[in-house]
Amino acid sequence: MTRLFSTAFWGDIFWQQKSHLTDWAPVSFAVGIGVYFGLASEPSPVLLLGGIGLNLLALYMCKNWDSAYKMAIAAPLLVIFGVGWANVSALYKASAVLKYHYYGPIEGRIVGVDRSASDALRLTLDRVVLRRLAPKQTPERIRVSLHGALFDFKPVPGETIMLMGHLSPPAGAVEPSGFDFRRYAWFLRLGGLGYSRTPVVVLTPAGSALALARVRMRISTRIQAALPGQLGAFAATLLSGDRSGLNSQTLQILRQTNLAHLLAISGLHMGLLTGFIFTVLRLAVLFLPGSARHWPAKKIAACGAILAGAFYLALSGGNVATERAFVMVLVGFGALFFDKRALSLRSVSVVASLVLLLRPSALLGPGFQMSFAATLALITVYTIWRQKRWQPGPKWSQPIWMVVMSSLVAGLATAPIAAAHFNMVSQYGLLANLISVPLMGLVIMPAGVIGVMLMPLELESGALWVMGQGLAWILGVADWVAGFKDAVRYIKAPAPVVLPLLAASALFLGLWIGRLRVIGVIGCLLGFLIWVQTPRPLLLISDNGALLGILAPQGRLLSKSKGAGFVAKNWLRNDGDGRSQVQAAQGWQLAFGDMEWLHILGKKAAASITDCRSDQVVIANVKLQARGDCLILDAAVFSATGSMDIVARDGRLQVRTAQSYSGNRLWSRQHLTQSEVVALAQKIDRFTVLLNSSGSIPPSVPEP
Repeated sequence: MTRLFSTAFWGDIFWQQKSHLTDWAPVSFAVGIGVYFGLASEPSPVLLLGGIGLNLLALYMCKNWDSAYKMAIAAPLLVIFGVGWANVSALYKASAVLKYHYYGPIEGRIVGVDRSASDALRLTLDRVVLRRLAPKQTPERIRVSLHGALFDFKPVPGETIMLMGHLSPPAGAVEPSGFDFRRYAWFLRLGGLGYSRTPVVVLTPAGSALALARVRMRISTRIQAALPGQLGAFAATLLSGDRSGLNSQTLQILRQTNLAHLLAISGLHMGLLTGFIFTVLRLAVLFLPGSARHWPAKKIAACGAILAGAFYLALSGGNVATERAFVMVLVGFGALFFDKRALSLRSVSVVASLVLLLRPSALLGPGFQMSFAATLALITVYTIWRQKRWQPGPKWSQPIWMVVMSSLVAGLATAPIAAAHFNMVSQYGLLANLISVPLMGLVIMPAGVIGVMLMPLELESGALWVMGQGLAWILGVADWVAGFKDAVRYIKAPAPVVLPLLAASALFLGLWIGRLRVIGVIGCLLGFLIWVQTPRPLLLISDNGALLGILAPQGRLLSKSKGAGFVAKNWLRNDGDGRSQVQAAQGWQLAFGDMEWLHILGKKAAASITDCRSDQVVIANVKLQARGDCLILDAAVFSATGSMDIVARDGRLQVRTAQSYSGNRLWSRQHLTQSEVVALAQKIDRFTVLLNSSGSIPPSVPEP
């Protein structure tokens, strides 16, 4: 036992990690970024600089120590640097955000075209002009969804347009522990989101700016002309990044079969395209007379593959997933150029560090997490495979086994992350991927690349037809597998601690050397145990008070069958419940003891409430003027708190708010006086006391 506390024991352990020291550097950096996003307020620059100074001093004093010990001291320095770098990134992304609902003329330049969750065409605008709003108060970027049947026009990036529309500030989390869209919007510089039902007027045609974006749209148009319908929309997504043609039905079946990852231009697509270019160029050089002796075919092909990847990155719009994939390609083919291994833990560490330096906020996204989870798992498994020299079958079957093993390992590594972010698991996703993904490399991407290369000669139709046959197979497989009984299983949302615990445990399992690696297994088991035992809120209240949801034995009951559909769907999915809002609204009632609860919707119903008693709780989606001793939670309260929930903890009921979870951050700052903050805290405390001193809630009162 005393050996555990000896410096020699821990010195030997750190010495064993010497070969993986650099692999732990991005982990420490990522921990710092995660700490920044988990803080309740912005970190103090003085404390950050002081911490960095102390760590640098410690490193200097230990400069003659072995590198293993110096890395143990450098780890806290990287953590503090991660906190500071994420803070710098957040400050750099600062831009104006709407403070209230806006309706009126909207002017701006089109910089992005896609589709919203409701299947409406959606435009991203910059150079925004809003009437009666000063330039300093005007958001740098906004998103506007186009609803109705009046929009028979083709948006062109670079056009300056005008329309009449509604805009609102980015909304907070639909429930206190949920995803905070305000943070996501902050790092995109999105200061307003809304919709329009009026025709769009083009004020200025596209100029020389955004020329590459227009090339993307022209390629997309050519593809969809050659392949009409969803095949063309799918092909345009893969080759140009234009997802505006994909409808909600196609997206749904791809998600239900775990094939939606094919839509994101990520490592798979970038790897297939650059791998195809690398192979073609290398063979072309080798077939030149005398080239095998005088020309470095592999290095020439690697340079060509990197250039092709850069062009694909620019053509696809340069989103986060594509940037991450290109960095991986750059590092991988760069390693080949210098006669190093293309894919190793070292290269993954370099890529992770570069991605986090470029976009610290990417750490929180499912794309980053799933990409590196799959890559780390594949490298770990194939390293063991190579060391053990496993051969599960005859030599000719090895490529088949590799495909099966890759899909299985990547699927298992990413399944917990996908379940945590999307609240569902495809029961037959492995089957769908096994019989679909190989076509991406064998048929679809090669044919697509050839088609794009032939577009200047207007000879692309044949290659695109071949690509379309492959995509038709994938959509057919998705439709077939999605029709299986229980094809999708919905999973409840984990506690906030679960994903970090699983990630840390998996990294420990993959990077640590020695017997202590078993800690990673224990951590994973503990993470899944916490997930299973995570309780769901007993009562949920939306961020404007318009929707309530109480947890009953038969599942969550919702206060209305339509309206606030996005919130309702997220609540049900976070419960692991696949029912629709209409189904969940059947049998709606609240029963919580002796208090009487009133749910007021609309100004007409609010006007009828003029007096109330101390045993009543009134929830309203408008501002109330009622007098009396009742507890009022109205629009004024929700504008400060965001969504609310009630959870059972240690035998008591506790009220939580979205604002208390998000804290006073750059993207969620409250504009309240100190007296308003105190009054709000007192109201929440009183709500908690009332809940714990009573027992029943009759059905809510609908609007007359």
